[in-house]
Amino acid sequence: MRVVFLGTPEFAVPALQMLLENHYEVCCVITQPDRPSGRGQKSKPSPVKLFAQCHGIPIFQPEKIRAEENRRFLTGLRPDFLVTVAYGQILPGWLLETARIAPVNVHASLLPRYRGAAPISWAIMNGDEITGVTTMWMEESLDAGPILLQQELPIHPEKTAGELAEDLAHIGADLLVRTLEGLGEGTIVPIQQDEKQATWAPPITKEIAKICWSRPAMAIHNLIRAMNPWPGAYTVFRGERLQIWRSSLVKDEVAYNDDPGTLVDISREGIMVQCGDQTVLEVVEVQQPGRRKISGREFANGMRLQPGNLIFSGCLDT
Repeated sequence: MRVVFLGTPEFAVPALQMLLENHYEVCCVITQPDRPSGRGQKSKPSPVKLFAQCHGIPIFQPEKIRAEENRRFLTGLRPDFLVTVAYGQILPGWLLETARIAPVNVHASLLPRYRGAAPISWAIMNGDEITGVTTMWMEESLDAGPILLQQELPIHPEKTAGELAEDLAHIGADLLVRTLEGLGEGTIVPIQQDEKQATWAPPITKEIAKICWSRPAMAIHNLIRAMNPWPGAYTVFRGERLQIWRSSLVKDEVAYNDDPGTLVDISREGIMVQCGDQTVLEVVEVQQPGRRKISGREFANGMRLQPGNLIFSGCLDT
């Protein structure tokens, strides 16, 4: 079976690898153009491009896939399946129609919940206990096509978005192969999504990552997890942005009634910070601008912080 594969980030690599391991003929990989990255802003290829290069797969990197100049090349590929996994652009109808059997998308949520660019982060931020992966028959509308297969995954209360994405990527890879097999055999019946149940997962921005210490500890903990690895949840300490990478919910916590953002105790690994509703959050890992990540305890010792200090103030704009 011939497959045209469209994907860009690390999340898409296991699916591409699984296709090769199951002897699908990946005749072309389409991925986003190389982008400037890092401090030096050097041009960097996508993880999918690097994987495709290692396996000798032809690569196509259009700036805009729906541009008319790409139509002749893309329609000439004539795949059995068109597969997208976090590609990053909405495909035109004429491209979807090139698939002989089906155009299939792998999406990291249980559709119709969390349509859009950042389903993993929003599921964590909203405190969901279960997420999963959906394969769907692609349409031009964003993540609105009929559902083919789904698989659930519990969300561990300490896992970050990056860690959860890794788990979902491997589930999605297996689900993709099962989907293609089922479509090829005619054993899968597409199910229309319930539009009344649809929710959205818009792109994550740095503004979303700002911590409001007046919120309950659980909400802040979920935000910190959801913003790891990008862009990193942050607060303001002595006029500078401080990124908070990891936190932990305090079990059997003592009731404190300090102002939100107050250091109430220093633990073995971190610092206990007063949050809203008389809750407390243990801040485990932080990073100051231009420095390495350190434990909350190291940070407290280095800054000579003491319980009772108001170290983080509310929701400061930066």
